[in-house]
Amino acid sequence: MPKILIDPESTSLDHRFAIIKTKRTDRARYPEGCVTVVDDEATALAGAGAGADAQRGLHPAIVYGPSSSSEGQRLYYLVRWLA
Repeated sequence: MPKILIDPESTSLDHRFAIIKTKRTDRARYPEGCVTVVDDEATALAGAGAGADAQRGLHPAIVYGPSSSSEGQRLYYLVRWLA
């Protein structure tokens, strides 16, 4: 996992529970279109599900962001997978 610089004064960047739609779990950052932010850990775990949902590439995680990339995209940085 990447070393993430945390800005304690930021009002938009924060750790968040999320469901990430991806087949590759080896990346350090994911575009905003692949990330669904949810309220809590239980919702992330339930939303990602198991079996068929895992086959579709839905994975519960804790992410940090959103942050703007140099290419103008909004990104979330993976902190850790929940399952």
